Amino acid sequence: MMKIHIKNGRLVDPKNGIDAEQDVYIAAGKIVAIDVAPDGFQANQVIDATSFVVCPGLVDLSVRLREPGLEYKATLESEMNAAVAGGVTSFACPPDTDPPLDEPGLVEMLKHRARNLHQAHVYPVGALTQGLQGKRLTEMAELKDAGCVVFGQPDGTLSDLRVLMQAMRYASTFDFAVWLRPQENSLTNNGVAHDGEVATRLGLPPIPVCAETVALSNIILLAKETGVKVHVCRVSSAEGIMMIRAAKQQGLPITCDVTINHIHLSDMDIGFFDSNCHMMPPLRSSKDREALRGGVLDGTIDAICSDHAPVDEDAKLLPFEQAEIGATGVELLLPLTLKWGVEINAPLIKTLSKITDASAKILGVDAGHLSVGAAADICIFDPDQYWQVLSTALLSQGKNTPFLGMELPGEIKYTIVNGQVVYDQCE
Repeated sequence: MMKIHIKNGRLVDPKNGIDAEQDVYIAAGKIVAIDVAPDGFQANQVIDATSFVVCPGLVDLSVRLREPGLEYKATLESEMNAAVAGGVTSFACPPDTDPPLDEPGLVEMLKHRARNLHQAHVYPVGALTQGLQGKRLTEMAELKDAGCVVFGQPDGTLSDLRVLMQAMRYASTFDFAVWLRPQENSLTNNGVAHDGEVATRLGLPPIPVCAETVALSNIILLAKETGVKVHVCRVSSAEGIMMIRAAKQQGLPITCDVTINHIHLSDMDIGFFDSNCHMMPPLRSSKDREALRGGVLDGTIDAICSDHAPVDEDAKLLPFEQAEIGATGVELLLPLTLKWGVEINAPLIKTLSKITDASAKILGVDAGHLSVGAAADICIFDPDQYWQVLSTALLSQGKNTPFLGMELPGEIKYTIVNGQVVYDQCE
């Protein structure tokens, strides 16, 4: 039985309100004690975490594994390796695979393959509608039994509001959460960039903010009607945040997240057609970005996610309009969240909450904390060590990120899942 003693580290556990130098003792895959060793504890491995932060394993609300069906972009192995190298020990996997995660057999196969790699915990998001076509509901109860934790429609809100209301009613009956990205596709109209000066100057088809707010308005009104727990994925605009803030004040069971890209970048970063900045939702104005940063700080935005989307190199070499959407990000979740925290002078315990316990709560899983008796899912990092984002430094098969070449804080030293060291940068 593996016993690990993590000593001399700065323990930061947002859920339990701990920020202090305390040791952690692990046995049989669980945390058995904090600060004081249990009687007769003999460690097989001692990790000296002097000058390091010891925190819960990170929880990421959107990591695309590209399996099944899109293995040329990335493989399960490559992205699971990338996750643990980024300190991520639990994550949600969106249903937009090929075929989508709309059949219990597909979900079971993904869970089985992921489990056999003995790395991070994978929580599949079940497709809300068959084939993600927006016409007929999936068998949500069967998908839940197969291992789906929540249900979503990742590529914009359902255009048929009757189907959306049916889905919400059904989910509400079984207390399932529904995850929706607020995008009215008829208003997006093949746009690729925020409707502003940059899109006009570069001649790029625009996406207005109302593509988000019209969809969000429908989501909020139908959630009020059905009583469903709804999670708004990837909010991107100042107006969208105001609407969510108002819905929360009315007592609606609504949560939302933002991507690490959107709290650091704006449409100005597209520069001269940088296809690594082709994202959905698009990078909005600097005013929107400041509102997003403020929304994370005041709690309107509950969590930060990587929205990890590895893309093969050829697909990003195309002109901006044709280049594939998305950025790799699971290995950048911690450094970019730390960077945000430093820039706004937030305490580390508050910064880390956005990628640990707050995310776990939205996902509805027991993770993101270091309580005695909890699974030993732990991230150990050096907050003062800067590292350069190079394609050679990323384990993900996708090297597509707007942050290439940047120096970022927070180098992961160890990642522990179920009491096993699955990533050791010190080896």
